[in-house]
Amino acid sequence: MKKIALSLIVMLLIGGTLSAQDRTITGKVTASEDGSALPGVNVILKGTSKGTVTDYKGNYILQVPAKGGTLVFSFIGLATQEVSIGISNRIDVAMVSDVAQLSEVVITGDEMQEHKSLNGSVAGVRIRGMGKIKKDAMYGAPVEAEFWQQPNYNTEEYDGISENIFHEALKNPLSTFSIDVDAASYSNVRRFISGGQKPPKDAVRIEEMINYFDYDYEHPPAGGEDPFSITTEISTAPWNMKHKLVHIGLQGKNIAKENLPPTNLVFLIDVSGSMDDPNKLPLLKTSFKMLVAQLRQQDRIAIVVYAGAAGLVLPSTSGVDKKTILEALDNLEAGGSTAGGAGINLAYAIAKQNFMKEGNNRVILATDGDFNVGRIKQWWYGATN
Repeated sequence: MKKIALSLIVMLLIGGTLSAQDRTITGKVTASEDGSALPGVNVILKGTSKGTVTDYKGNYILQVPAKGGTLVFSFIGLATQEVSIGISNRIDVAMVSDVAQLSEVVITGDEMQEHKSLNGSVAGVRIRGMGKIKKDAMYGAPVEAEFWQQPNYNTEEYDGISENIFHEALKNPLSTFSIDVDAASYSNVRRFISGGQKPPKDAVRIEEMINYFDYDYEHPPAGGEDPFSITTEISTAPWNMKHKLVHIGLQGKNIAKENLPPTNLVFLIDVSGSMDDPNKLPLLKTSFKMLVAQLRQQDRIAIVVYAGAAGLVLPSTSGVDKKTILEALDNLEAGGSTAGGAGINLAYAIAKQNFMKEGNNRVILATDGDFNVGRIKQWWYGATN
């Protein structure tokens, strides 16, 4: 036992020594003009080949030596910045336009075609009108250009969570709690960790982490009047021996599937550009397919989508026709802006057309939450035209 304990101590000492050699720097890069996130910015540890690029939200993570150094931030059309690494592990940077650099290459034309040096996509910026490129542009002669800022479709963020204060039970003997079964946080946190990222603190919702798992709660007696059973436990809080934790578990009745009323569903699916990530529309399609597998002949489902405009991609269809429903889901692709209002109006109109008086009628909205209309045309980080 002593040898094992000694080995563990040695390993801990070695691990501590190695971890002290590096530190992690995180931060966000934005445009100084409007504070918008800048994806694709190069972040390099000066004098080394160690570096990274910012993600779609302008965030970056970089391992650097504990002794410090200098970070170099660079991006086409923006002034390069050098920032010394101090004691803080977070470095945010606001970058400004490099007018001199932008004036060197300007392009006109109405037809799109590939070019050796400008192929239509530069670090998140799409170039418009590249068909008629003047030859002297290759030698530095100024030629007129127009740039479109690539819309930042992905704006994933979380509402802030404020920790509840403690209340004395003698002064506040009554309490309420929700009986919903949201369980998304566990999967979301797992997604961040699997991708090598630390989850944002506001993405970690304790009740959803607990609700993710199944528990062996006793079911309410068959034929009884109680809609659910209650299971309670009490224990000492491991982080504060003076506090107690109370666990309240609810188990509802299991209702036989054949006894359920018919269902009229309308899937209202956001297929705008912000849904193009693997964890959005593709994951959503997989989830809906699981639901489709449980539909019965008396159930009906329609699919409405919206991006720049709204449209009906599947009229109300019987749940027994799973092949048609699945094909409609498989054909969905993301792209464009988000005309959410038009989608909602159309979905409710379809639900009303197929309304079941004695059934369950539902519109299921699947979106990442951002509604906008049309494409924003901008000069290079300049005023909107």
